[in-house]
Order: sequence, then C-alpha cells, then structure tokens
Amino acid sequence: MKWQKQLLSKLKQRDGKKIALAIDTSTNQTNTLLIQNIVKLFGEVTPNALLVQADFKIRSITPIKEDKITYYTHGKSSYTEVLEWAEKEKIDTLFYITDVTGYFYDELQVNNEVFWLVPDEFVPKVPFGKAIRVA
Repeated sequence: MKWQKQLLSKLKQRDGKKIALAIDTSTNQTNTLLIQNIVKLFGEVTPNALLVQADFKIRSITPIKEDKITYYTHGKSSYTEVLEWAEKEKIDTLFYITDVTGYFYDELQVNNEVFWLVPDEFVPKVPFGKAIRVA
C-alpha cells in the first residue's frame, strides 16, 4: 500500500496542474491489471488528466477515462516523442508507466516534472525525474 499512498499524495499535491499519464505499450509482458488500476486512480483523482499510449511513437492521446489500452509485442520503446509532446503541451507533471528501458535523445531538454512509475521489482536508475516502484 505504500506506493498507492505516495502516488495519491503526489496527485493531490498537483491539484489544478496539467497532468498526463503515459503508458509504455511496447510489451504485453506487464501487469495489465495493475496498470488498469493506476489509470482508474488517475481518473478518479485527476479527471482532467490525459492518457498517452506510446511505444516507439505516440499511439493515442485521450481523456484519462479511456480504459482500452492496446499493447504490442515488439519491445521497442522511445520516450522522446512523449517528452516532446509534454513540453509542447505545457504539461506540468508527466507520470510515465514503464520499465525504463526505452530510449530518448541525449540532448532532449525536459523542463516539466516527470515521475517514472515502474511496475517491476527492479527499479533502474532514471535519467531525470523520480522513480516510484508500483509493484
């Protein structure tokens, strides 16, 4: 329950901010029920948030109430397009559900707040922002 309380606290602290939840859909070997529950939490606490589904490119951007998530099996993920989109759309805080094995351009400038929600026992070092283990 520790990560749930931490995530809920972070969402409540950002009330009134522009928030997006991105999901790395590059693999279907993840806890899909866990991800659905996180999406549901975001929908209840931050109903104006956006849901971004992406692998090596953005697949969809919908209101957070969207609950149909499509996973792929190629395992290729890149965070560049989502991070650039968040910057362009002036997203204050981006929450990204991923195993943090994707790519991004080294020269990419990230000025918004990023939380990496890692649905795994092992949490790798994140390039910027803060990692939260949600497993």
